[in-house]
Amino acid sequence: MAKINTMFNPKKYHKSQLKFHLILIPLSIFMSLPIIYIFNDAFKPFTELFLYPPRFFVRKPTFENFRLLYSFSSESGIPISRYIFNSVLVTSIIIIATVFLSSISAYALSKLNFKGRRTLFKINTYSLMFVPIAVAIPRYLILVKTGIFNTYWAHIIPMLAMPVGLFLIKQFMDQVPDELIEAAIVDGASNWQIYSKIMLPLTKSALVTVAFLAFQTSWMNLEASNIFVDKESLRTLPFYLSTLTQQTGNIVASRGVQAAGWLIMFLPNLLIFFFLQSKVMESMAQSGIK
Repeated sequence: MAKINTMFNPKKYHKSQLKFHLILIPLSIFMSLPIIYIFNDAFKPFTELFLYPPRFFVRKPTFENFRLLYSFSSESGIPISRYIFNSVLVTSIIIIATVFLSSISAYALSKLNFKGRRTLFKINTYSLMFVPIAVAIPRYLILVKTGIFNTYWAHIIPMLAMPVGLFLIKQFMDQVPDELIEAAIVDGASNWQIYSKIMLPLTKSALVTVAFLAFQTSWMNLEASNIFVDKESLRTLPFYLSTLTQQTGNIVASRGVQAAGWLIMFLPNLLIFFFLQSKVMESMAQSGIK
């Protein structure tokens, strides 16, 4: 068995790996083309944006699109820094709250015995089938009735329930031996101590993955700013970028500005995934999610 494993996964580079590189290197270059295009498009001057035939790479990079993005937001009365601040604030709270709620709920469903545990987990699994737009009206009515319409909480509350996060963390916690929990109980550990000192460290990769998924969902979310918030000062960066055409009144003039804005939106996703990719891949492999 060890010989076979060494054959397929040699510790050092072996010429037998060349056939994999011949396939994976061109594929990785092809997959990276959209990322390269986003960067090049944001720095293209107006004269290069509408050339025919179009150019993939920028010839004369400029920061003019970013300057126009800032000036357009200033003319609207609310600077772009306000939209960025709202997005960062809302996203940070959602990440922390989502990871906490998903993990503590997963611990209860995985390791605590109580009536209705299986039913609750089935409900969570079934909720994976629903897309956010399907529950937009019930969410709107609940937010209005609870009095948090037109507040920061209108951005936060609807995003806290993440069924896929609960499912993912529970799959990890199910793999923790029950004997470990029983030993901790014998030693006098409380449920909170077991959760915080045993379960969280053992499911770190799943927690990182849920945090990344929560970031992606909240950072790019348009629903709250479109439906649940009327005050412009409470809206987030994705909403502002989606309205650039209406603000400039010219879809041609706003083309470069939108490219600059979407690069600002894309950069945090790229950086976070770059630093957390090992944890994300590990959790996806262990949980069986493709």
